[in-house]
Amino acid sequence: MLPDLRTPIPGPRSLALAASLRQHESRNVTYLASHWPIFWDRAEGTNVWDVDGNRFLDFTSAFGVTGLGHTNPAVLGALQSQAARLIHAMGDVHPTAQKAQLCQRLSQLTFQRWNLGPGKVILGNSGSDAIEAALKTSLLHSGKPGVIAFTGAYHGLGMGSVAAAGLPFFRDPFRAQLKDFATWIPYPHCFRCPFGIQEEFRLEGNPFPNCSTSCLASIHQQITRAIAQRDIGCILVEPIQGRGGIIPPPRDFLPLLRHICDDEKILLIADEIFTGFNRTGKLFACDHFNVVPDIICLGKALASGFPISACVGRADIMDAWPPSTGEALHTTTFLGNPIGCAMALASLDLHEKPETSQQVRATGRNLRDSLQSLPAASLRGAGLMLGLELTTQNGSPNPQLAAAILQRSLSDGLLLLADGPDSNVLAFTPPFTIAGEEIACLTTHLQNYLTP
Repeated sequence: MLPDLRTPIPGPRSLALAASLRQHESRNVTYLASHWPIFWDRAEGTNVWDVDGNRFLDFTSAFGVTGLGHTNPAVLGALQSQAARLIHAMGDVHPTAQKAQLCQRLSQLTFQRWNLGPGKVILGNSGSDAIEAALKTSLLHSGKPGVIAFTGAYHGLGMGSVAAAGLPFFRDPFRAQLKDFATWIPYPHCFRCPFGIQEEFRLEGNPFPNCSTSCLASIHQQITRAIAQRDIGCILVEPIQGRGGIIPPPRDFLPLLRHICDDEKILLIADEIFTGFNRTGKLFACDHFNVVPDIICLGKALASGFPISACVGRADIMDAWPPSTGEALHTTTFLGNPIGCAMALASLDLHEKPETSQQVRATGRNLRDSLQSLPAASLRGAGLMLGLELTTQNGSPNPQLAAAILQRSLSDGLLLLADGPDSNVLAFTPPFTIAGEEIACLTTHLQNYLTP
């Protein structure tokens, strides 16, 4: 359905709630201004209603979480059924059947599907939890503390995950408390290619460019040098960077990392917290490249709205953790929460169906074709994870235009976000059920915003 605005944006109830937050919440958490934010009240499918009764089209899936649609009936049914029986258990002491079922299911969808035998799982509450479990696993497996990560990377904001972040904005304020274990290598940003070949593949319209080997040779050389200089236990990488600006790498990038990890006998950790569960048109983004990681980190869409995550690794690697003697080395109070596990199992039922990924690819093509008609469009991404980079006439980032579009779109009933280090990349990650008329509505508004 198309937007239905009944009061000014933000409306009076949103403004009152914003005033309350200004008084009672840490001022660093929620951005508060005269024109921002609205306060959500309910949601269904691709639609969100605020506390003032306004209806919006959601092109964010609430940070990529609700790909199956807001309050998906199957997931909602699982939540209601489980909540009526049991809300909380003792995840690492006396767990529920649902925890065991979810761990088995995640093994089946990852390493068993990849014909590598069973995988083993550490459940958590957030994507950052999954990353920290993976980093700890790497250290236990190899005894080597070093991590190779990439510029522009976002892996969460726990102290371990932020220490590996490739975005200084999140890392630098806490540098005095962070362990120096990460080496950052430039992520291959083909749309700003230092070798000047980006126009060649833009014309092809391929989400994963098959560019020259110059960039990858440089990356290979830098990684090899880093491994020679310090004890490296793993490479941590997003198959497609999300918060860093929706950046798809060249086709040979992940295969190169897999080759390096095999040669150097170190682990390849795939951060699929954003890209996982059909967001890019395949169950996992690494499937686009036929690359199997040693550890895969999952979150966001895993339970379609409940805070749950998973670090899943090859069994022989995860067995670097010692058997529990009654006290777990890495756990949380809410590990394996029965509601989250039930919602995750219902979500995986839908994600596993071939028609889900088929729908994402078809709808993604529609969205991509529609956005490519925009003036001076610099579009990239895969499936329903697309980014439109906004620049000035001289090609530099244009965060001012992005901010203006976010505000105008909110006033027109469209929910958008901006990504990238400069916040100049409009990110489009809508629910998979987004309709053609809703895409047309978005494009019409963007055409007006971008036309001088």
